[in-house]
Amino acid sequence: MSHVLVVGSSNTDLVMNTPRLPSPGETLLGATFFSVQGGKGANQAVAAARAGAKTTFIARMGNDDFGQHALLSLQKENIHTDHVLLDPDLPSGVAFILVDNKGENSIIVASGANAALSPIQLETAKSVFEHADICLLQLETPIDTVLYATQLASQCHTPVILNPAPATQLPNEIWPHLFLITPNETETEMLTGISPNTDQNAQNAAQILLDRGVQNVIITLGARGALLVTPTQTHHIAAPFVTPIDTTAAGDAFNGALAYALSNGQSLAEATHFACVAGALTVTQAGAQPAIPTASQIWQLLKNQ
Repeated sequence: MSHVLVVGSSNTDLVMNTPRLPSPGETLLGATFFSVQGGKGANQAVAAARAGAKTTFIARMGNDDFGQHALLSLQKENIHTDHVLLDPDLPSGVAFILVDNKGENSIIVASGANAALSPIQLETAKSVFEHADICLLQLETPIDTVLYATQLASQCHTPVILNPAPATQLPNEIWPHLFLITPNETETEMLTGISPNTDQNAQNAAQILLDRGVQNVIITLGARGALLVTPTQTHHIAAPFVTPIDTTAAGDAFNGALAYALSNGQSLAEATHFACVAGALTVTQAGAQPAIPTASQIWQLLKNQ
């Protein structure tokens, strides 16, 4: 069985549905409220596990009700959590999410214990890096820890996928350690100064990232699918048409499914197609982890296409 290692964040998502997103200073009456497990790292671990990978998660949570519940939820997904640390002093991360009636969202994250995930904690898990087929990272934990994870994975000859979310500038030392980077449109513009609003612009932006030392680039384009750019090929891979309800975890489902597919031997193009289907299925359901599809759901939609 393929083995995906996810290093990253875990949050409890506090979600409010609202007819539209409020303007600054405006108060709206929301429609419904619910709480679900989230955090980009945890979401991507769940996505990889549901797609079919043996999945190990390295994270830091508070030793509180949110953290205990999050840990139990991950274990129910058969995710290996031996390297999830419950911090005795810091609270678990939470995310406040507004979702409008078009499925668009705005998110504010209070990092809590996620901000204390450290290189020392990763060092204690070096054997996991050595045995994983893919290491998947995001940016809701300290950038020094993310950089250390890329370096540790490189030492262990484990390919690294970086989902550079939320959008921020990255240190120059990180680029040569990346097998693949997967920015969305906002993150692409943040990293390159180019909005990928056309295929040519997306290709130009991807070339900038390749020139920095990344081996491969996938720019996710929402309903337009994804653009895969390598030093030798470019593929625009369409996403299946769906009616969106909630886009919250679409990128996380994409990245987790992508990590599974690559660890399972699929080509970059095949894995990107698989991931696009996973992301599309996710936006048809509400919430983060509850919306992430299973392997059978992904393969069924692939078959129907």
